[in-house]
Amino acid sequence: MNVKEVMTKDVIVVDKDVDLKHVLDLMKKHNITKIPVVENKKLIGMITDNKIVYKLGSIRKKGIPASRLHASSVIDKEIDCISPDTEVETILKKVGKPGPTILCIVENEKLVGVITKADLLPLVNSKKQIIEIMNKKLHTVSSDDRVIHARRIMIDEDIARLPVVDSGNLVGMVSDNEISFALAKIKKSYPTGQQKHRLDELLVKDVMKTPAISVTTTMTVTDAANEMLKKNIGALPIIKNDKVVGIITRTDLLNTIMR
Repeated sequence: MNVKEVMTKDVIVVDKDVDLKHVLDLMKKHNITKIPVVENKKLIGMITDNKIVYKLGSIRKKGIPASRLHASSVIDKEIDCISPDTEVETILKKVGKPGPTILCIVENEKLVGVITKADLLPLVNSKKQIIEIMNKKLHTVSSDDRVIHARRIMIDEDIARLPVVDSGNLVGMVSDNEISFALAKIKKSYPTGQQKHRLDELLVKDVMKTPAISVTTTMTVTDAANEMLKKNIGALPIIKNDKVVGIITRTDLLNTIMR
């Protein structure tokens, strides 16, 4: 099977000179976290929610709202490009290894599509229960924790999202996506002198996504992949006896294909 058979062809892109607020609006509207950047219709890089959070949260840019920053200020120029004829098996061998989570498909120097882990989920076919492959090393935050604390865990542990757990109960999820929107709102709504204080006092419950979508330990790997596709989410907390006992990501599911 070739990449062109599973890639996303209708790709949302932005010009490097558009303002960052427009980028955030597109991410929110289409529920995406990564957007290719072009200059004169030529692919030059990628914008991710992770990069936006870093830029908006940096002290050097603390007084500049998203509407005054351009896409070029948060672009990641280290992008991986492949051809439409690349074998899907080649990509699957790299799943879970360090590197980009989105690949650009280029033909005759033109962007013709992208492929993400979500595009590969339909290939998952396993009757194993998710408890067999879930991540038991679970990192969580409470709704009353500060966002900067949650962000530090995500950076230190190299994870994209955190379950929000209060008294053992799952109450939400927080990721770079929610944090980037919150930072942009602070920079738009408050003068420079107040922004650091507002950021320091920002709580997880102010930004988390609710309700959190979870599954039980008896769900099969294939059903979990279908659930992620249907809900357009990248991870599922796993519940047993009303408590969070693990988490499963797209990467975990895709790794079952090559085993």
